Amino acid sequence: MNPGAGPRTRQDLSRFALLSIVVSLVVIGLKILAWRLTGSVGLLSDAAESAVNLVAAIAAFVALKVVAKPADHDHNFGHTKAEYFSAVLEGVMIVIAAVVILVSAIDRLRNPQALEQVGLGLAISVAATVLNGLVGFYLIRVGRRHRSLALEADGKHLLTDVWTTVGVIVGVLLVALTGWLPLDPLIAIAVAVNILVVGARLVWQSGAGLMDAALPVEERAQIDAVLDRHRASGIDFHDIRTRESGHERFVQLHMLVPGEWTVQRAHDVTEEVESDLSAVFDDLRITVHIEPIDDPRAYETWRLD
Repeated sequence: MNPGAGPRTRQDLSRFALLSIVVSLVVIGLKILAWRLTGSVGLLSDAAESAVNLVAAIAAFVALKVVAKPADHDHNFGHTKAEYFSAVLEGVMIVIAAVVILVSAIDRLRNPQALEQVGLGLAISVAATVLNGLVGFYLIRVGRRHRSLALEADGKHLLTDVWTTVGVIVGVLLVALTGWLPLDPLIAIAVAVNILVVGARLVWQSGAGLMDAALPVEERAQIDAVLDRHRASGIDFHDIRTRESGHERFVQLHMLVPGEWTVQRAHDVTEEVESDLSAVFDDLRITVHIEPIDDPRAYETWRLD
């Protein structure tokens, strides 16, 4: 069997989550300072979301440590799905942060409060935002390169925090310029609604992975293109199924060959097919079932209904 078809140990990516933890601690400190200086409920809600970022980053760190464990007797296919649990937790935490922001904003809307030391408070918030943005983009890039949903989710979480802070900064600045106090909580409410949507999408994406969703249409088309090239040599394929688990992709299929072929010949062709598929995708796990092409029973498939 092609080496790419078997389970391999996942690279330990937890050091990137550790970076997120450190940055979250720094950002929380900056945002709490900005809130204490200004008294803005928008900045308070922003600090609360950063606290959620810290919890999510810790969850990602733990998940990536688990994912890096090799397959064992109790987990023959490895531990890749641990990333989905981390991403689900991040999505849920984003939603909780949004609810906390909404509650705080509605309370401040009912009880307006003048802001203080706006200039210094906003300067501190801008510094925290730049730091969050740089680390967020970096984690997304690393997550996509290594197909790590946990890191990508953590990066998106940080970028969500960036947009939250931008909205809050604009709101606080407008309050300082216009003197209209209700604008501060109204901006916080708008930001909360936005991150609610982000959190819900993240939970949905993670749930699809836990439910063994098939590979995207574009990736399935690449698999079909490889198989079509081999069909030209007189063999055929059917009952092709795909799924993904964390960074790993799985494909299983039936390969139909002439009945008079030797086991060795069928095996050699299987190696070629697996090699060509593995050249298209990293971390592709392939299972091939060989059947005689002239036997009607070879065309039976598992029912999908």
